[in-house]
Amino acid sequence: MLSHGRRPETTPLSVIVDRSDPDMPVIRVGGDLAYTTASPLRSEIDRELQAGPATLVLDFADLQFIDSTGLSIIVHTWREGLRDGVTLRLRAVPRFLETILDMTGVTGLLARSTSGDAPLGTEPDGQPTVTV
Repeated sequence: MLSHGRRPETTPLSVIVDRSDPDMPVIRVGGDLAYTTASPLRSEIDRELQAGPATLVLDFADLQFIDSTGLSIIVHTWREGLRDGVTLRLRAVPRFLETILDMTGVTGLLARSTSGDAPLGTEPDGQPTVTV
């Protein structure tokens, strides 16, 4: 239990962008995606969406924690991508995030894609992915 005045410990957020394929940049998200850490990710997503790629990939292989702010960033990315014709793919989705996406109804929202792809699947290397 936390005493008054103490903040919970958080793991810093890491955001690494791979632009080797300009039509499908990959943003690798690691650490804690929470209210206090989310701003750099939101800024990077907006910057990538402005470039107009065909697909934007959010890779969560190193994600340790996500709160409602993190979920809202995923929904924001989907909504803005949908508006701009950019497909959103979630890659290496940890089980805890998959559970949260399902419980909150975000999986169903993300599945409302015109691509017809199944929302959950795996990459060739066996990593889980969500295509929206």
